[in-house]
Amino acid sequence: MKKSFSFFVIVILIVVAGGYVYYSPIFEKNPPKVEVGNSGYWNLLDSIPLKISDDTGVKYYKITFNDGVKTTVLARKVLAIPEKSIELKLSPPNLGMFFKAKTVKLTIEAVDSSKWNFFRGNKTNKVLELKIDKTKPEVSIIRNTYSMRRGGSGVAIVKITDENLKNAYIEFNGKVKFDFVPFYKKNYYIALIAWPLGMKKFNRFNVIATDKANNVTIRKVPVYTKKISCRKGKLKISDDFISNISTDIIKQSNDVVPDNAEDIFRYENDVIRARNVKMIKAVSREYMDRSEVDSFSLYPFSRLAKSVIEAGFCDDRHYIYHHKQIDEVSHMGLDMASVKHAPIIESNMGKVIFYNYLGIYGNAIIIDHGMGLQTLYAHTSSSKIRVGDNVRRGEVIARTGSTGGVMGDHLHFGVLVQGIEVNPKEWMDKTWIKTRITNVINSAKKAIDSR
Repeated sequence: MKKSFSFFVIVILIVVAGGYVYYSPIFEKNPPKVEVGNSGYWNLLDSIPLKISDDTGVKYYKITFNDGVKTTVLARKVLAIPEKSIELKLSPPNLGMFFKAKTVKLTIEAVDSSKWNFFRGNKTNKVLELKIDKTKPEVSIIRNTYSMRRGGSGVAIVKITDENLKNAYIEFNGKVKFDFVPFYKKNYYIALIAWPLGMKKFNRFNVIATDKANNVTIRKVPVYTKKISCRKGKLKISDDFISNISTDIIKQSNDVVPDNAEDIFRYENDVIRARNVKMIKAVSREYMDRSEVDSFSLYPFSRLAKSVIEAGFCDDRHYIYHHKQIDEVSHMGLDMASVKHAPIIESNMGKVIFYNYLGIYGNAIIIDHGMGLQTLYAHTSSSKIRVGDNVRRGEVIARTGSTGGVMGDHLHFGVLVQGIEVNPKEWMDKTWIKTRITNVINSAKKAIDSR
């Protein structure tokens, strides 16, 4: 009887001990995690970020570099106090100028401080094969618009060659990005570009091309600048405008209406305007047609029939309330007024990418015409078109109205280059379109064919 009882106790103890070992946190069975910030390519110049993590703590790691001939230790450490997260930056070994290997292997070994595996811990052994690419993308400017005013547009065609190309775009002043779309033949790209009105200083346009190994090439796009003259004008703001129009826009934007009249107007005219502009840019860039461009044909955009231009592009508006200036904003389009609910006729074929209420712009429409060019029609009263519709030249797309932050029925017409509002008058000028856009594209095609 005593032997049976002793045997039973031993079994219980074994089960309890086994359960403790199996379920206890100090005996956890998960190996360390290894995260490598790399796309599978290495230029052997940049360091590679590496993170090793473990719930019980890492007590040992070793990283080796193998080029097929020689193995080099890049990092190795035994930690007296285990760490739950270790971040490293791996630099390549000194390989010399005659290094020719096309691929290398990184081996990451890591052991945690778990008591599992007979107190030896859990082990990770991760092997990464990296392709070596030390060659920067080749970039050449084929043709571009050579002169531009602030608020104006242009076009650039480039050739970019790199078998591992990751990304390429044109950047203005290091702040504004214009994406390329494929052009005509392999390795050629085109982009409409713009000098944003809000950036008074012109530094430069750069083509920036990056490959998967993070080799970067930067090429300047040569552009001569011209001055633009902007009219200054005063707009009187009434209590009625603030209590009705400004307040209504804030409410329709689901915002809290400020208590002070001046604050109400500034909130509508600044905060909501900035939000609306951000939305326009986001929609324009997300839904622009990025298909390959072979040729480009565009009719000049027409003025609203029998209309008067009430405000021009870049007009410097000073808002006056009770004889005091309370705000100042540059006007970003053309305001054209005709009769009430005048028909808005589309000048070019395109696709509707936005139709909705948009704060200060009221009921607004954005139509994409390809290559990053879009048109904006704001303050409309009615329309039969919907997002996704293809519109034709000569089609009535909407009627003018007084929705949004306006004092009367009119059309705000804007032209967008990848979401940047540019001078509409350029795109309403047949000669400008020919000399600054069409001729540049045709000349680029001839240059490409001659190669």
